[in-house]
Amino acid sequence: MSNKRRKILKGSAVAASAAALGFPSIYIKNASAAAPWIKKKDKTIKVGLLWSQTGNLAVIENDSTQVALYAIDEINAAGGVAGRMIEPVVIDAKSDIKVYSEKISQLILKDRVIATFGGYTSASRRAVAPIVMARDHLFYYPTCYEGRECTQNIINTGPLANQHSFDLIPFMAKEFGPKCYLIGSNYIWPKESNKNAKVWLENVGGEIVGEDYVPLGGSEFTPIFNKVRQAKPDFIFSTVVGDSDIAMHKQFLQEGFKSDKLPIAALTTGEIEIRAMGAEAGAGHFLSAPYFQTLDNPTNHKFVDGYLSSKYGGGGVTHYNMEETYLSLYVWKYGLEKALAQTGNIEDITPRMIRDVSGGIAVEDDVSPEGKVWIDPDNFNCWLKPKIGQCGSDGQFKIVKAADEHVAPDPMSIYPERGVCKADGLHTPDGKIKTDVL
Repeated sequence: MSNKRRKILKGSAVAASAAALGFPSIYIKNASAAAPWIKKKDKTIKVGLLWSQTGNLAVIENDSTQVALYAIDEINAAGGVAGRMIEPVVIDAKSDIKVYSEKISQLILKDRVIATFGGYTSASRRAVAPIVMARDHLFYYPTCYEGRECTQNIINTGPLANQHSFDLIPFMAKEFGPKCYLIGSNYIWPKESNKNAKVWLENVGGEIVGEDYVPLGGSEFTPIFNKVRQAKPDFIFSTVVGDSDIAMHKQFLQEGFKSDKLPIAALTTGEIEIRAMGAEAGAGHFLSAPYFQTLDNPTNHKFVDGYLSSKYGGGGVTHYNMEETYLSLYVWKYGLEKALAQTGNIEDITPRMIRDVSGGIAVEDDVSPEGKVWIDPDNFNCWLKPKIGQCGSDGQFKIVKAADEHVAPDPMSIYPERGVCKADGLHTPDGKIKTDVL
């Protein structure tokens, strides 16, 4: 597709989105790229917070909003960014994919935020991505995802599959046996995660004995557990999210299963979900994540104590998703400051400029609760140290395995034939460079 053709399509897509939303044309005109995103006279810098505070994803995403507000307060109390306070524009996405795409347009075109933080499911990320890319804007996705993308307007601070299930699957096969049953929510992340899990399991001589999906928000697991009982797996690999994850663990107990006989290995079931389902339902199961509330280091102690004693900490726990959100605010802060140092003029800074200078930006040990992380200069995902924790009877996790070294993010780890993701796009084996690859 030619560049001219692509620009026409992008412009049409944005115009169609705006028309569908009923935006007055004045919003489009006011959103001219020529107008500074930050003016010299501005006392604040606007950022969007796009998570769900209602609906089936609120069990996770509401805490993301709260910890983002906590990080903004913390940064503002230390002097803000570029001499200005951060002004959050908070949107409730209502666990509705259509709302994510509608509200990202509002944040860019009407509110004129310079960046947006949000999303927990890949479905929500993919709902906002076309609009963010068409506007050459900037979106921070602070949680795990499946990879297989190469975009120039999204920065991710959570783990990819090669930093997530890569260690977890061999660990479970070694500790409990080779037979695995896959259960996931029915959308792209669980299905792509399971493709990765199958590769990792095959590498250690394992076997998939069943695979099932439930709709997002679904709560009926009895038919699946009947199939699990017949298949007799050694462990369950779960990519069930939100309220469905709570329901699955509760029904696991009601069906008479025991975690010491049939443990669940998950990529998302952390302290927040355990809080919602009760510690008894979570005890004995496993989670792979770069962060746990129990991490024993001074920065994490400060983060946990500071957040839980703040007005935002009513949930009573911290969580990998929250910590990755906290990190994303600092990655953005450092990126904006780096862009300003390069241009010298605050009015020259654009969302895309912040993204382009963010490669290599590090959040050091004294700020990052999980320890030092940094943004890969090619694919703009995070270098981090994967860990595996087992939930105890108190709802907290004991670390049972941790990587000694940082692991590089590899969005194409099981798709090497697609090419290599670089800062300017996906470099394909035939020598082409493709941008905005979803």
